[in-house]
Amino acid sequence: MPPQAASGNPEPGNPSVYDTALCVEELRAALAEHGITLPSLRVDLPSFASAYPSEGGLLALGNCNVATARTLAAVLRGAAER
Repeated sequence: MPPQAASGNPEPGNPSVYDTALCVEELRAALAEHGITLPSLRVDLPSFASAYPSEGGLLALGNCNVATARTLAAVLRGAAER
């Protein structure tokens, strides 16, 4: 039997709103470890109401200023060099 997600949903490719919200919080915490805040980071609720659902829940990363984008790019470059 496949492992179940936190919501009890056994299909990892089709997370629930709850699973997607947990992912948002995990991403928010990981970004905070690098001093990065994406103020508009959230679950994209319309993706769950679509007549044509996606493979999984979508996250809205939102907008950020230039300084935040540069910091995010630097962190990602640093991770890629490891």
